[in-house]
Amino acid sequence: MKKAETILNERDNILGRIREALKASAPLPGSHGGSHEHTPAGPPASHAREWLPAVGTSAAEQFELFARNAADLKADFQLLASREELKAALIKLRDAGKWQRIASHGGELTDFAGKSLGLPVTLTDRGYDVQEMEQCDAGITECDALIAQTGSVAVTSRSAGGRALSVLPPHHVVIARRDQLVADLPAAFARLQEKYAPDFPSMISFITGPSRTGDIERILVLGAHGPKKLTILCI
Repeated sequence: MKKAETILNERDNILGRIREALKASAPLPGSHGGSHEHTPAGPPASHAREWLPAVGTSAAEQFELFARNAADLKADFQLLASREELKAALIKLRDAGKWQRIASHGGELTDFAGKSLGLPVTLTDRGYDVQEMEQCDAGITECDALIAQTGSVAVTSRSAGGRALSVLPPHHVVIARRDQLVADLPAAFARLQEKYAPDFPSMISFITGPSRTGDIERILVLGAHGPKKLTILCI
């Protein structure tokens, strides 16, 4: 009996402290000493480059860095000189992967890719059958930026034909232009701001290599939650 009374008393004490705490106004996140001014974590955005990895000053240095980072991430990066080289690279990928159908979206470079490959195309920006999409061997998209600092590709739901195209097919092929290379993440965010503000797309993603996981016994597995392969063709 005494044990039960003790438990009830402790419960009443806890509930009492909760009631007292609810009477006090909680400080806003980031407030200090009664001040409600929010203090962002880390250095100000204007000083971000002081603590981010160096990327080089010339385009050649940044392309070299992007290629090195992409290779480390198990992505295939190809810098091409012309549309003829782009066509040849696409046909080589098609033949090596024995593609039967591709998924893509409307765009100058993606339209060229579709014509070059001569395969049935599921277009995600014109309404599509999900089961048909799942049968596609590759998804071919354009992008918003290539980020030298991280070897990442910036895509949005507008530049990459929606949300599913860059993640559902087992092989994601990105076709980019040379002038889309930016040095670092601040430059990438600035480009997205300039292109889309104030009407931002519903999805912004930074793709850093093919899908991967190392959760099980720390063994790297590619394609766990998305494409097994990422190929970046830049003209």
